[in-house]
Amino acid sequence: MKHAVWAAALIMAGTGAFADGHDADDIHWSITMKVNDGMAEKVVPLVTRMSEATMTNEPDALIYEYMQSGDEVHIYERYANNEAAVLHMSNFGANFADEFFAVFDVQSIAIYGPAGDDLKAVFEAANPAYLDKVAGFAR
Repeated sequence: MKHAVWAAALIMAGTGAFADGHDADDIHWSITMKVNDGMAEKVVPLVTRMSEATMTNEPDALIYEYMQSGDEVHIYERYANNEAAVLHMSNFGANFADEFFAVFDVQSIAIYGPAGDDLKAVFEAANPAYLDKVAGFAR
């Protein structure tokens, strides 16, 4: 059920149903997942297609990486701003969500940076942790 609610929010993200004009910059997240039973052979082809689509169609996607150890997979994604992150989630919902949730079971999500209300609405059903930067830098 939680995936159906999240999928609905992803579809809404592509409809313009969320507010525009946020000044939030540099949104990134880390997602930890387990590979569902019987789906191990589908991981690399799926994440390769998702990576290629993101690289080709989303110029403000700054980092998009998958890492795997056994049946545990982590995603690290970084976007130039809130609008780019919402665009990515809209593209994900329209093109990959069903297959993604058939292959993976999301264990946790941590979102870093000043996520706008529109992005928070997309992730609401997944109950992510939101963390604001308190110190540090990126080069």
